Amino acid sequence: MNLTSKNLALITGGSRGLGFETAKALRLQGFDLILVAKDFERLQEAAAALLADGRSESVATYAIDFENLEATSAGLEVISKTHPEITHLIISHAVMSEKMSKTLKTTDEEWRRVMSINLDSVFQILNRLVPALVESRHGRVIIFSACLGRMSGPGNAGGLAPYRISKAGVNALVRNLGHETGLGARGVLVDALCPNHSQTDMGGPDAPRTAEEGAETAVWLATREFDKASDDFQKNTTGVLWEDHKIVPW
Repeated sequence: MNLTSKNLALITGGSRGLGFETAKALRLQGFDLILVAKDFERLQEAAAALLADGRSESVATYAIDFENLEATSAGLEVISKTHPEITHLIISHAVMSEKMSKTLKTTDEEWRRVMSINLDSVFQILNRLVPALVESRHGRVIIFSACLGRMSGPGNAGGLAPYRISKAGVNALVRNLGHETGLGARGVLVDALCPNHSQTDMGGPDAPRTAEEGAETAVWLATREFDKASDDFQKNTTGVLWEDHKIVPW
């Protein structure tokens, strides 16, 4: 991938939190941006904040309600036709499930809400927009997931069922798509990351990491050197879950 040419990153959840911090960092590296989120007014405020630096890079915005699968499909169709030159897809939108949402206590409505936003819309984005990246043999897909979506390791003792399972699905999507696209051999990288507990609307103001710190690995994944022939796992590996530039076991 030639990161010296012009890059266009579509960032979902781009109006705030991890998505906005990723957008800020990539803009400073010369990326044009497309911000996607549900709240139109917050999107405009985010775009204005980014453009206030006077740089020449562009910022486009699209308001999409990812809980509505039909609206998501329609919005993605407009984006794919308007911006065929997208090089980076950075998916940072998500919702937390209710605190008492254990498997046997979750309602159909709560399950569907979380799955629609956290998993179904992610599939739609990949399904509609990644083919253009594959055709151009030039692109990166980066999805904010969660270590709570692993099948092993600490913190996997149950609870928050819709959230955990939706993130496990995201991790599976990344692994599957990574292999389907040749694990980087065809010019497209597909990765998930765990941002850890960060100061966002979901994480709360007392989280140990700032949103900027939580977004750092996504920025690295978007800009890192990749070489399948390298002996360095940070340069030769894709299709995995990352945390602080390290691979997290699934």
